[in-house]
This record gives sequence, structure tokens and C-alpha cells, in this order.
Amino acid sequence: MAWVSTAELAAAVSEAGGLGIIGSGQAPPDWVRGQVRRARELTARPFGVNVMLRSPFVDAVMQVLLEERVPVITTGAGNPGKYLPDLQAAGIRVIPVVSSVALAKRLVRSGVDALVAEGMESGGHVGELGTLPLVPQIVDAVNVPVIAAGGIFDGRGLAAALMLGAAGVQMGTRFMCATECTIHPAVKEMIIRAKDRDTVVTGRPTGHPVRVLRNKLSRQFEELESRCAPVEELEKLGTGRLKAAMVDGDVEYGSVMAGQVSAMVREIQPAREIIRDVVRGAAELLSRAGQWVVARE
Repeated sequence: MAWVSTAELAAAVSEAGGLGIIGSGQAPPDWVRGQVRRARELTARPFGVNVMLRSPFVDAVMQVLLEERVPVITTGAGNPGKYLPDLQAAGIRVIPVVSSVALAKRLVRSGVDALVAEGMESGGHVGELGTLPLVPQIVDAVNVPVIAAGGIFDGRGLAAALMLGAAGVQMGTRFMCATECTIHPAVKEMIIRAKDRDTVVTGRPTGHPVRVLRNKLSRQFEELESRCAPVEELEKLGTGRLKAAMVDGDVEYGSVMAGQVSAMVREIQPAREIIRDVVRGAAELLSRAGQWVVARE
């Protein structure tokens, strides 16, 4: 959600009763500080920041978040263990995103507060397991709250995640079409037009596969991968392409990171309306859950 979940979207989600997350990506520390302060201008409610641990600015960004006393940090692409003592001493909750049971166990041993179990249906960087088998395995393996992510669009997804043992859900793709999301309108239009098979995973040879909406860039990746191009060539092709899509609106040669639920998004809505729809839908389903239980004879 780098270049996607800015202060405006995060604040709107928090104002609506969720926990908005600013995506810091590989942004420099001054940008992150500005986003945190902008979010505080827009909401008095808690919000968080996602930190990509492979960012060249990760140490400086963590220092900014310590100084700003951000309530929650989610992390991706690594182990935040070395930052935990200082963050938790400052009262900051640390919630890594994981895609395997082994990583979940390792991070819980390091002392994290909760986990986001993210299935491969999600947009952006993905693992190999789907949400449905991943979430209950991680729930059974750890003793901290687990938040489900990947392939969740409406109340049906929230209800299913809760039945799998999750404490809540993390959603990205649907919020790309929130009114408050500042990405280029061309990206929102592309998501709304998407069909069920319009996402593809590229970049597996690099060790960091990414789910995107199919376009000319994804076909270039597929062609390079088919002829076993060097990893360096693949990485060069991908450099700067996320910003090109989300900020500049290049939906042909930009990296349009979005999940499989793109095919379910049909309109642009305020964040509050999205959250209300998800929560009400789940509540209605769960209230009727007893009807589907077969009584013992």
C-alpha cells in the first residue's frame, strides 16, 4: 500500500472505526514524519504505519516513529526483532505480516504483539499459501491475536475470518477505491473494470513475488521470466513502477499492485461506507450461523 495508503486514507479509516495504516514503503524519514503529522491533523483516533523492513531508510523511519509515538507499527519483508525493545518500551504495538507458520512462530518468540496472516490472494508481495488454509494454521500455532488478510472484500470475508479464529481482518484492495484514497483515478478505474482472472503473480525468481493487475509491464515480466533472465534484469524492470502507477497513473507500464478481490470492486465509496458494509454484512451472517448447524440425532 505504499503510495496508496497515505495519511488521508488512514485517517478516514480510523475515523470510521477501523485502524488506518499509512504505507511507508521505501519513503525517506521526513516523508513518513509528514504523513504521521498530517494524519494527526485529520483524526484524533489511533492509526498505524506499515514499515517495509527492506527499505534503505528503515532505521531512520523507526526512529521517526519512536519520536512521534505512533500507536501501532505493522511490518513486512523481514523480522523486526532488533527494533522491538525500543518500540515496546515506548508503548508501541508491533504487528508483523506473515505468510507462513514457521515465520509466525519465530516472530512470536521474538515478542511481537500480534500477527497479520496474509494469504496469497492479496495484492503486492505474496507468499504461497491461500488465506483459508493459512489463517487457522497460524491461529493454532501461536498465542497472540491473529488478523486475517488476503481475499477479504465484504462481510462474508470478515465472518469467515472470525470463524477461522482470527481476531479481525486487514483489507487493502477495496480501500484503493475509497473516496479518500489519493491514488490516480486511472488505477481506480482499472480495479473497477477488473475481472476474476485479471491478476497475475510476477517476480518469483527474485524471491519477492508480487501480485498485480495484468498489463504491459506484467507481460514484460512474464517474458523475461520465461527465458530465465537474470534477477538483476527483473529488479531493474520493476524499479519505480509502483509510484508510476499509483501517483502518475501509468496503468500500462506501472506496477498496479492489487488483490484478487479487484473483480468484486464495482464503485468508489467513502471509507466509512465500506467499513459499515463489511461490519453489517458480517453481523447479519453470524447472527444466522446457528441455522446452518446440523443438529445431532
